[in-house]
Amino acid sequence: MAKQAVGLLETRGLACLVVGVDAMLKSANVELLGPMKQVGNALCNAVVGGDVAAVKAAIDTGAATAAAAGEVVSAHVIARPDDAIDGVLPKEPARAPRK
Repeated sequence: MAKQAVGLLETRGLACLVVGVDAMLKSANVELLGPMKQVGNALCNAVVGGDVAAVKAAIDTGAATAAAAGEVVSAHVIARPDDAIDGVLPKEPARAPRK
């Protein structure tokens, strides 16, 4: 999937973030870019990627669903992000080879 947009959802508490991410992934053709992260002071965030319309729809749905379950601190969409932004996005951890 080409990364044409990046969406960020930040909540206070992990439970409402999980609910919001679940809604985002079910509502639009987006993928979770790396693991959900705890930032500190109960702040948690998740990043999704996909085409601009799908990311916008996913963030809108995820933020509304997470707000019903807890507190949404921030929800933002970056259309056509610069390649340099890859350095700050979360990455999947390397998996050990199976024995």
